[in-house]
Amino acid sequence: MRRIFSILYTLVCVMAIMAQTIHVSAPQQVSVGEQFRLRYTIQTQDVKGFRAGNIPEGLDVLMGPSTSTQQSFQMVNGHTSSSSSITYTYIISADKPGTYTIPAAHARVSGKDVASAAVKVKVSGTAQQSTQSRVQQQPGAQVRQAGAHISGNDLFIKVTANKKRVHEQEPVLLTYKVYTQVELTQLEGKMPDLKGFHTQQIPLPAQKSYHLESLNGRTYRCVTWSQYVMYPQMTGKLEIPSLKFNGIVVQENGNVDPFEAFFNGGSGYVEVKKTIIAPSVEIQVDPLPQRPAGFSGGVGHFTVSASLDKKSVAANDPITLRVVVSGNGNLKLLKQPEVKFPKDFDKYDPKTTDKTRLTANGLEGNMIYDFLVVPRNQGDFEIPAIEFIYYDTQSNAYKTVKTAPQTIHVTPGKSSEKGTVADFSEKDQDIHALKQTDDATSKDDIFFGSAAYKGLVSVIFLAFIVLVWIFRKRAIENADIVGMRGKRANKVATKRLKVAAKLMKQQKQAEFYDEVLRALWGYIGDKMNIPVAELSRENITAKLTEHNVADSVVSVFVDAIDECEYARYAPGEARGKMINVYDKAMKGITDIDEYLKDKRKASKAGNVTSFFLFFFMLMLAPTALHATTATKEISDEAFTKGNYQLAIKTYGELIKTAPTAEIYYNLGNAYYRSDNMTQAILAYERAALILPADADIQHNLTVARSKTIDKMQPQKKTFIGAWWQSFCNMFNTDTWAMISIVALIALVMLTLTYLFSSAMILRQCGFFGAILSLVVLLLGNICAYSQYSRLNSTDGAIVIKSVCQVKKSPEPRAADAEVIHEGTHITITDNSIKGWYEVTVDDGTEGWITTDCVELINK
Repeated sequence: MRRIFSILYTLVCVMAIMAQTIHVSAPQQVSVGEQFRLRYTIQTQDVKGFRAGNIPEGLDVLMGPSTSTQQSFQMVNGHTSSSSSITYTYIISADKPGTYTIPAAHARVSGKDVASAAVKVKVSGTAQQSTQSRVQQQPGAQVRQAGAHISGNDLFIKVTANKKRVHEQEPVLLTYKVYTQVELTQLEGKMPDLKGFHTQQIPLPAQKSYHLESLNGRTYRCVTWSQYVMYPQMTGKLEIPSLKFNGIVVQENGNVDPFEAFFNGGSGYVEVKKTIIAPSVEIQVDPLPQRPAGFSGGVGHFTVSASLDKKSVAANDPITLRVVVSGNGNLKLLKQPEVKFPKDFDKYDPKTTDKTRLTANGLEGNMIYDFLVVPRNQGDFEIPAIEFIYYDTQSNAYKTVKTAPQTIHVTPGKSSEKGTVADFSEKDQDIHALKQTDDATSKDDIFFGSAAYKGLVSVIFLAFIVLVWIFRKRAIENADIVGMRGKRANKVATKRLKVAAKLMKQQKQAEFYDEVLRALWGYIGDKMNIPVAELSRENITAKLTEHNVADSVVSVFVDAIDECEYARYAPGEARGKMINVYDKAMKGITDIDEYLKDKRKASKAGNVTSFFLFFFMLMLAPTALHATTATKEISDEAFTKGNYQLAIKTYGELIKTAPTAEIYYNLGNAYYRSDNMTQAILAYERAALILPADADIQHNLTVARSKTIDKMQPQKKTFIGAWWQSFCNMFNTDTWAMISIVALIALVMLTLTYLFSSAMILRQCGFFGAILSLVVLLLGNICAYSQYSRLNSTDGAIVIKSVCQVKKSPEPRAADAEVIHEGTHITITDNSIKGWYEVTVDDGTEGWITTDCVELINK
């Protein structure tokens, strides 16, 4: 007995020690795509703050943590003992191969912080495809007790076909749907190769999501497990055999022995394998009626169109005829359309492009056939209408659709000799890289037309008016001939004194004094604007005093006149007198001129300083008012790693808050790389509206357009129209706006120069420069307005449906004017009729299309 108590005591001690740790269990090795359970067990229920370690990237947590508890009681010799445990379970999917270390889990157990050991899991192999899918546990899932019977009403698969009787080649949609009232965690099964059917599986999400559905009075959790589009290749009664699916159902084990739970990780669940048989389905396949000659093999509903990449070509130059079959049906099994080219056309093997997609309605999209031909002789040639005969499943009859005939004008070539044709294969063009710059240009941030732009223009005009008012006296003076003569008085007097100096050297006394007097009287007359008849010592003194000239300066000037007149008639040394008179005349003129200049400088110094300070601030105004650049913070890591769908999602979210040209451009690149040319063109078009002169945007837009089905030849513009559009697209809207602002500032500066400058050469430069600035100002505003109007127009759109009929009138039964395909640019001319747009296609075709066929570029 003592031995038994000793053993029990030891066991209790061990359990007490173990209770203070977290036991972790997980498989050591799993395969890619396989699910496994990660369990943490603690031998007590006094647990707080449990937190698992960070699951490494490459392992995906599908569910957890789910919590289960265990309690047991034992009585030995009248002594009762109990034990309890709690288990945290995660269901994890192994997504990528590698060896992963799951860090330790932490919790506070009985007041102490404890941790588990780290665990390593090796993931090997490759992902299994179409053989196994994961099911995410849904809220309200029923977990039954272990051993409970799973009947055919608890878990079954229902098989449905959208048609039980079809014609040969007519598609059948086969759907496998799972109904369950138990916890199904895994299901695998594979459709075998079927005799008599061409089968294609519709891609469905690998992560299944249940929804509730009532059937026969019971509520089930239901999920569409797989779907197939099947094209019968044989006639008669064909059977799709029953399929075997292997599933795993989780059940709860409520009677787990505590010792067993301790050593196996404390699991409270068991997995039960369940085999489910999906019933067979029979399809009655009727043969097609007697096939007409030229039958394409198409069964469904189709349209056909044809277009030339050039309507006019030189002899011996290649042209491409593109034939497009669009619609819904067995597009991949069609025969190549037959084209009858003129006899003197060299033909080459056509290039076939598959633009189809598999949907629940069957195979939809376009099959494109590009025929390369080389005309050898000049002249006008016609390619007859191309017929396409198919069996229409809607009317159960054969139908013939035709293209319009194509006319080619062949001009004389460089050589009419037949020979080896040059390499006419398409050059490999690729889009330019992402824009990584932080400078972003948003549609809402366009400077032209904004309040900042209007305010800046108003400030410049106001500044011009203010400066003209400030310097109006100088402008009046420049316009006054008498005033201008006064400014030139010093130069005239100086010239006369130089002549007098020469006369003095030649000892010509009379002529010398006459020239000095003319210099003195002429200077003061021009300077003070005194007529010759009024020139006298008294008038001169009064005028100079009026201008606040110092008396000493006035005295020197008047004395020079007096001495000059006296010396003309007084005897004495001729040369000595001439030198004395010359010096006094020079000093008088110089003193007066310098005194008046100093006074003008002092009075106008403040105005000049204000002038330059004001214009310095004005030149900085565009920068201050147009501080609208924003920093673009976006990670292009998803794009560079090839995860284009994630990049599309990220760019799309950014555009909602910052619709910049750069983000539209990057979004277009992501769509291009994911082979969605329609959305790529839309994104590039929206970027081009904001930055029409951006070379990268225009290049990528051209490359994306080259991948579309329709090769539209735009209508030729007049030389002036094409030149004007090219000229406007030299710069973006805001660049033209800034050119206009600079031209306006230059116009103001040059006009002020013309008005206020006294130098004739500066006035001439100001006049002609102002005229040139005015021309640049007008051109800049016109070009900016042209681009601004295009940015805000809503007439541009892109076709988003795989095929769209342009009708001759807004009625569904109206005749077709043309068939166009996704990615084609059209111009909306009328939107007054609900559900219809009147449009013009780039090749000049006019007609009506339904509004759901297109998406507006400027939405």
